[in-house]
Amino acid sequence: MKRFLLFSSVCFFFGSCLVRKTSKVYPVIPHPVSIKTTKGSFILSKETSIVVERNPYEKEIKNFNDFLQAQYSFSIKATHSTAFGNTIVLKPNMDKAKNEEAYSIKIDMGRIEITGSPAGVFYAFQTLKQMLQPDRGLKITCGEIHDAPRYAWRGMHLDVCRHFFGVNDVKKYIDLLALCKLNVFHWHLTDDQGWRIEIKKYPLLAEIGSIRNETVIGKPSDSAKYDGMRYGGYYSQNEIKEIVAYATERHITVVPELEMPGHALAALAAYPQFSCRQAPLEVGKTWGVFEDVYCAGNDSTFGFLENILSEVCELFPGKYIHIGGDECPKERWKICPKCQARIKSENLKDENALQSYFIRRIEKYLNSKGKQIIGWDEILEGGLAPNAAVMSWRGTVGGIEAARQKHYVVMSPGEPCYFDHYQSKDKAHEPVAIGGYNPLENVYAYEPTPKELKGEEKGFILGAQGNMWTEYIPDFSHVEYMSVPRMLALSETLWTSDKKYRDFIFRLKNQARLLDKMKVNYAKHF
Repeated sequence: MKRFLLFSSVCFFFGSCLVRKTSKVYPVIPHPVSIKTTKGSFILSKETSIVVERNPYEKEIKNFNDFLQAQYSFSIKATHSTAFGNTIVLKPNMDKAKNEEAYSIKIDMGRIEITGSPAGVFYAFQTLKQMLQPDRGLKITCGEIHDAPRYAWRGMHLDVCRHFFGVNDVKKYIDLLALCKLNVFHWHLTDDQGWRIEIKKYPLLAEIGSIRNETVIGKPSDSAKYDGMRYGGYYSQNEIKEIVAYATERHITVVPELEMPGHALAALAAYPQFSCRQAPLEVGKTWGVFEDVYCAGNDSTFGFLENILSEVCELFPGKYIHIGGDECPKERWKICPKCQARIKSENLKDENALQSYFIRRIEKYLNSKGKQIIGWDEILEGGLAPNAAVMSWRGTVGGIEAARQKHYVVMSPGEPCYFDHYQSKDKAHEPVAIGGYNPLENVYAYEPTPKELKGEEKGFILGAQGNMWTEYIPDFSHVEYMSVPRMLALSETLWTSDKKYRDFIFRLKNQARLLDKMKVNYAKHF
């Protein structure tokens, strides 16, 4: 017994040593780049004021006040007065060469000074949210933080095609991204099982393409059963604008994904004339890959897609439009006279080259609209479009190849970036998932820049993102369960290279109280 007690004491001691002293005071995720504490505390209360000489930070202040009101039932006023008292002072970043997302916080007993651009100030407020400890009377220990992210693309994806989530759910998802200091929301809006965005020129996309007649029960198979219930939904253009504005206020760029040339069954059910067979089709009611894709030999197909993308470009102000490009079967193309004629007239080698032709043609149009394309790593097949960025999901090989070709890359390999995979080995007590095993520790250990890249090649890795596919995720509470806390682990990987897993878990357990207050249905595998 004495030996056991001694062993336990030693384990506890060394386990405690793996937790930073500063983390016990500032349990912030992601961990700041530079952090130190001093004696004393700042007490946040309704008597606190925010002092700003001029107010380029109106939206950032409003977001912080909305949080305070929701969680602590008070807000604080903003003023231009330099009067003494309990204040948070916002100062602009005067170093134009500094990272726009960088910030610093200096905490004294009667004053918090935050320096940064609007994006930096927003992230500073996210840090303050996590530093508040309700059990300590909203005291914040005095100290100093200097912080900036490691990667430019820090993203999360959400598939709303397999299952649809309303405007308020999407906003809550964006709030989770913001708390984690993630800055890209990849919104998967079209697929075989549903078209989710209003296109005014083509109303049947919403009227027909957004609704499937029924949905497979459980995993697809030859003997699969269906629920017999119509299922659907789409976002109006006004709702799209509302969500984009909401994300923009939180310094999050929305990247829409419209799948092409494959995963197009919902669109083709509405407009079958743009398929190779030009026969009646049905919105996909099971999961998987379908052979009916956009006809690459029909010029009217490109006119159709360009008209759609013209409206999409007006709705999304960001640089990138995601065009999918993945899992496109070539069976219809192989027997389609128009596609075969296209291969011959363009002197293409084969159907893979025809897909490359398709992607290049779409890219040329989007470039003319001031946009860049990004697609899944299949767009490498047959030759990569000149200015395309690649999202590497089938492992890291595609990302490595694209970076070596001097194309920008977002790393998103299935392991460990697919959050629709199981997060516990005890699958019997977990909700049904698509498969795989992707625990929190694996997400945390991930390094986005492949070791195979050397020198300037590394600079083409923009960052990484987690993907949330929803075949087996029917409601938003389930989305939360599958994404949190793995989203927090990924956020730390993308923000700082100074990672310590035990230290992260200590901070995560502290932040669980905030997640509880926010009513987030997170997984508790930590």
